[in-house]
Amino acid sequence: MTVTESPLRASEIKKALLEQIDRYEEELRVEEVGEILEVKDGVARIWGLSSCLANEMLEVTSRSGATIIGLASNLEEDNIGAVILGDFPQLKEGDPVRRTGRVLSVPVGPGILGRVVDTLGRPRDDRGPFDSEAYMLVDRKAPGIVYRQPVSEPLQTGLKAIDSMIPIGRGQRELIIGDRGTGKTAVALDAIINQRGGDVVCIYCAVGQKGSTVAGIVEKLRQEGAMDYTVLVSANASEPAPMQFMAPYAACAIGEYFTYHEGRHVLVIYDDLSKQADAYREASLVLRRPPGREAYPGDVFYLHSRLLERAARISDDPEVIASNPDIHEPGGSLTALPIIQTQAGDVSAYIPTNVISITDGQIFLESDLFYSGVRPAVNVGISVSRVGGNAQVKAMRKVAGRLRLDLAQFRELEAFAQFGTELDSATQAQLDRGSRVVEVLKQGQYEPMPIEEQVMVIHAATHGHLDGLEVDEIRAWEVGFLEFARAHHAEIGGAIRESGLLSEETEAALKAALQVYAETMPDAGN
Repeated sequence: MTVTESPLRASEIKKALLEQIDRYEEELRVEEVGEILEVKDGVARIWGLSSCLANEMLEVTSRSGATIIGLASNLEEDNIGAVILGDFPQLKEGDPVRRTGRVLSVPVGPGILGRVVDTLGRPRDDRGPFDSEAYMLVDRKAPGIVYRQPVSEPLQTGLKAIDSMIPIGRGQRELIIGDRGTGKTAVALDAIINQRGGDVVCIYCAVGQKGSTVAGIVEKLRQEGAMDYTVLVSANASEPAPMQFMAPYAACAIGEYFTYHEGRHVLVIYDDLSKQADAYREASLVLRRPPGREAYPGDVFYLHSRLLERAARISDDPEVIASNPDIHEPGGSLTALPIIQTQAGDVSAYIPTNVISITDGQIFLESDLFYSGVRPAVNVGISVSRVGGNAQVKAMRKVAGRLRLDLAQFRELEAFAQFGTELDSATQAQLDRGSRVVEVLKQGQYEPMPIEEQVMVIHAATHGHLDGLEVDEIRAWEVGFLEFARAHHAEIGGAIRESGLLSEETEAALKAALQVYAETMPDAGN
């Protein structure tokens, strides 16, 4: 076939080509690509990303084809120091690095409840991906004072020693501090379990712990029915230091989703910030940042302050929060319970004093008390809540007002009585009352108590109803009386629970119930 015999004339070919050219839209994509100069201990030196921003997410492609996330930390004259949030041993010199243009964020949504995730929000519980509705910035600015309101609602832990003397309010930052093995995590887990059936979302962040320990915590929360409203963020001890020191920020961001987007109350537990500071020190030294006291970098205070300042009780005025695009629903709160581990009870060390100065009070757990059987081992002399008293249930404030003073006097008299001096009857009575109060405040792990039952038991202890019992009978008396009250005087607990008050009528009914129980069950403790 000759050219002239072609079924398409030249004009038709021209027309078809022009139409194709008009419809063709080439997507031009300019990409800034760098490469790794060196990688070690979870930190990579990257060359070629001159326009990179601080805290920008970077995508590093390994030789095996895996994509690993990095975080631009040091912006130096001719290279970038980036912390690698993943399996850094896979990376080699020369691997390509691409900018994402996004600051580090985690996926969030209602589907994250009941899940175990890592620092980047990726599932770790073999249940597949969850439905995410949004991405929350991991490191973000705390809400300003205009968007906050005073702490005036209690967050019950279910522990008599804490709810009575060191109350915690929604939106507060209360430090749990003590030596290793004194029950710090136990207090936090009891607080989570006590929210069962309530309106509080719990986030537990495990930093630098063994995988087996984290698995045990997940299983216990599942047994207690607490995983339904809990998210566990885990950065195990085997993971790189950057994953560990960024984990608390990721946990806080997940909590902020429920606070800002749904207006819910959130409890976030950071267990613990001592390990976070150690991981941050490790990464900072590899990044060649100048070391300061105890080799921590100069901004280790800022590491914790910018995390804990994000705890707040958000204003419930829609007009106020309308000026803040980050807050979608009013009235939520984010309560923080950071945990710090001390060495030999030294609360004046560098990291403990830093965090004490940031928080609104501390619960100090003492080794001597723990090993003598006082659990939770709260030292009421050092422990304090600077704002939670404003949120304390009025009924508890009424019955526990003299509790701290009684305990403080008991501790002094106990030390004095060890010299074997003969004591007058008034001093001996104080010692006897104090020993019974200490016994009443003891509580087993995973046994949180409703606030109305706490009020009844503490009222009995502080008003002398237990003075006729031996100390070793107190525990059995408590169990028996609470069963008696639930069965025969449920209206007393109901009145305290619904009103939050201990009115004269309710107090009179409680005294009568205590009297009846003492008369009808004199051998309840035997």
